[in-house]
Amino acid sequence: MNQDLLGRVALITGAGAGIGRETALQMAARGATVCINDIKEELVTPVVDTIKDRGGKAFAVPMNIASREGIREAIRRSFELGGRFDILVNNAAWVRYQAVPDIMPETMERMLDVGFKSVVWSLQEAAAVMDPERGGSIVNVASVAALRSAANSVVYSGIKAGILGITRAAAAELGARNIRVNAVCPSAVPTEGTQRNRDAERDANRIARTPLGRLGTVEDIARAICFLASDDAGFITAQALTVDGGITLTNI
Repeated sequence: MNQDLLGRVALITGAGAGIGRETALQMAARGATVCINDIKEELVTPVVDTIKDRGGKAFAVPMNIASREGIREAIRRSFELGGRFDILVNNAAWVRYQAVPDIMPETMERMLDVGFKSVVWSLQEAAAVMDPERGGSIVNVASVAALRSAANSVVYSGIKAGILGITRAAAAELGARNIRVNAVCPSAVPTEGTQRNRDAERDANRIARTPLGRLGTVEDIARAICFLASDDAGFITAQALTVDGGITLTNI
């Protein structure tokens, strides 16, 4: 793997498992110093240890980012540990799928706190600590649910669509500071977090409707995130990169 992120310092939220964990591993392999965030220390420590065992650089930043102060402190700590701050990946989410009559205030509030509000607060702090000459890259993890939704996903789809709006508006505002802001929109990817919403029949149906004939993997999504964070995407901002094997924009 090339070293296109050598010397960069990155914070990845929700990096204890799934897409976040794989993104951390890939960024570290590309030379970045990676700050691993998740809500509990026992989630982040194994990822940090794995990166160090592979010769990479990583720090644990266990913290609840579901508040303004939580996400801002995670960014500040990453800046202090790494000595600079270049890349932010807003990956953390807390998800429950509910039919419209079953949506409860406490469920919606937690989903908004983790998956939407934290992204807004992170932009404030990232813009404050990123060097204006070097600039930086922010990658928000949205979903194909922002583009094409299903039943029982009103809150989830709304949040992910909102992430695309945040991405475009932040790109327009922060471009003057040499900060690029993009999003990735994964399709259904097998992870620990999505296991409860998957079954063999549903997976088979998705595969049958996907032009590339398979489900995506965490490796697929992480590679897209690393690309958007790298200088190879140096003139790309305000974009939503759909990583879905073609399922969203085709009909097979």
